[in-house]
Order: sequence, then C-alpha cells, then structure tokens
Amino acid sequence: MPDTELPPPIQEFIDATNAGDTERFLKVFTEDAFLSDWGREFHGIEGAAQWNRTDNIGMESRFEVLDAEGAGDGWTVTLKVTGNRFNGTGPLRFRLQDGKIASLVIEP
Repeated sequence: MPDTELPPPIQEFIDATNAGDTERFLKVFTEDAFLSDWGREFHGIEGAAQWNRTDNIGMESRFEVLDAEGAGDGWTVTLKVTGNRFNGTGPLRFRLQDGKIASLVIEP
C-alpha cells in the first residue's frame, strides 16, 4: 500500500467493499453521483447500488491499493481487484464533493 493517505470517502469506498457492507458503501456517494465503468454509466445512489450489485460487492470484489495520487477533490487510485467478475489492476478516477464521491470513472 502506498504511503499516501487517501481522503476519507475513498478509504471508506475501499473498506466498505472489502467488508462486503453495501450500506456503508452507498453512504460514500453524493445523491447525484456519476459512475462510469468502461463506458457503462450509472447515476445517483440507485445507479451506484446497481453497479455495486452487478460489479462490486455483489461479485465479492476485494480491493488492494497499489498507488494513489491526487490533491483536493481529484484523485486517481490504482487498485488490484479480485472477485467473481473482474480480476486485475486498474486506475479509478475519483472526484469528491462535500466529503463524498461525486464521480468515479473506471477505464483503461
């Protein structure tokens, strides 16, 4: 894990996923959050919940932080992901707002 301390909402995103705790996971998103996973778009808390069911906790994903860089509201975190859907390494680009995740983009 890198020495960089992650902002609390990103750390909670990771911790809630690793704990398999959907309620905790959904609390890190803004009401109008935007999530894009390789071009598949999800909007708001319900969109985050849908993605969580089909691609994240619902698929028993686990995250290991390999690298993180950013400042203020913009962060890129490289994760090693294991689970029953995607297994591999990739960057997640976060935009934060008011202590929550307003945008998450996952792409190559």
